Amino acid sequence: MAQWTSAVGAPQLARLLQSQDPRDAELTAAGRRLPAYRSLADGVRLLVLEGRVPVAARLPAERELAAAFGVSRTTVAAAYEALRAEGFLESRRGSGSWTAVPAGNPLPTRGLEPLPPEAAGSMIDLGCAALPAPEPWLTRAVQSAMTDLPLYAHTHGDYPAGLPVLRQALADRYTARGIPTMPEQIMVTTGAMGAVAAICRLCTSPGERVAVDSPSYANILQLMRDAGARLVPVALGERLTGWDIPVWRQVMRDAAPRMAYVVADFHNPTGTLATDDQRRRMVDAARSAGTLLVVDETMAELHLDDDPEPPRPVCAFDPAGSAVITVGSASKAFWAGMRIGWVRAAPDIIRSLVAARTYSDLGSPVLEQLAIASLLKGEGWDAAVEIRRQEARENREAIVAAIRRHLPDWEFSVPRGGLTLWVRTGGLSGSRIAEAGERLGVRVPSGPRFGVDGAFEGYVRLPFTVNGAVAEEAALRLAGAARLVATGATVEAETRHAFVA
Repeated sequence: MAQWTSAVGAPQLARLLQSQDPRDAELTAAGRRLPAYRSLADGVRLLVLEGRVPVAARLPAERELAAAFGVSRTTVAAAYEALRAEGFLESRRGSGSWTAVPAGNPLPTRGLEPLPPEAAGSMIDLGCAALPAPEPWLTRAVQSAMTDLPLYAHTHGDYPAGLPVLRQALADRYTARGIPTMPEQIMVTTGAMGAVAAICRLCTSPGERVAVDSPSYANILQLMRDAGARLVPVALGERLTGWDIPVWRQVMRDAAPRMAYVVADFHNPTGTLATDDQRRRMVDAARSAGTLLVVDETMAELHLDDDPEPPRPVCAFDPAGSAVITVGSASKAFWAGMRIGWVRAAPDIIRSLVAARTYSDLGSPVLEQLAIASLLKGEGWDAAVEIRRQEARENREAIVAAIRRHLPDWEFSVPRGGLTLWVRTGGLSGSRIAEAGERLGVRVPSGPRFGVDGAFEGYVRLPFTVNGAVAEEAALRLAGAARLVATGATVEAETRHAFVA
């Protein structure tokens, strides 16, 4: 059986190669122009490492790429042979050639666990994109929940579908957003992770293909790996302009994934926001292919800039509820410590999820559900989210300014919302920067954690979680880590450099 899970057409690959910065494609070396085959091979290698061409993507035949790129077939053949020799391409007679990454030391691709609070004094933690609770709204919500708790204390306390009062409040909120929703379309879960895990258990089997944004949320990718899914990465549009719908259509047709996991609203880690047109076309593509579209909305309310009219929820383009399952959470918009998430789907899917939950966690904590319900029913939710937006907005400005001051070679696009900045590290290894940074007292997740099979080595993710002097110090420590990686110096030498500076 062929080892590829998606395909890249000749015109698309030629367009990607031609869009590269000549410095990135390494067209020159020691002042001399590289041979054409070497430039082509280096360009493809960079596209794989950056995740713009997924790992395990079938490349076009030599003749097709030669015609599209305007070079000889001999040049393409030599480039493919060089990529095979370096471990970036595998081939099999009758199956073609597909991208790969060289065998060797495993790259850090697992999710990033939260740093223990007791380590906060010695480490600036940029690992988790989560903010402290917005007060006084957390305290008020818990106090309200304590008032209502006696009504539930006389029951067994297990509500696999969630408390009726919270299901109604969530349904009302979707309805207010222009998406008519009944409580029967809502299941409350233990965070968004619990929601996606439940959907995976119900809708996929080990070995089945699941298409994902590339890059995508690290912890969800690891959850799916642990569940035995075969991940099919689909690169975001050029310059992070949302989804590349033609590529998605091709992947759904060729790889036939049972499910797709996507983040349309202030994508984690890139901050990308999909347009209305992209959402409509993505739903059409999924419906045509028979692929179940799982849409993560955990960042949806964190718009930080003034937009005249935000895009509609993806489920708005699936009124029958046959193609889209929506996942939401209070973790990003309110506080991660609540561990309350939810699923919005067709009633029959919700019933199946609830039935399957009997064999997992039985339900989410009652007190936390009551607290979120009290926020949603009153003015507390909107007020708390506004506090969250303002804090994230200020943090974004601080970290962007600090990185531009101390790491001017690093490249990024400032997102209009969300909690994360996706940063290209000036040609240095994101994995090595993360390793060196931890030794210098700053913790960041490297790009490969958000990719599949080693992609995005030249990136790190920076969350909007620090401000003021802490943001400045974090950037200084990252600059020190970058110098360590670039020069191969020791931590002691870098410490002396920082002291002198």
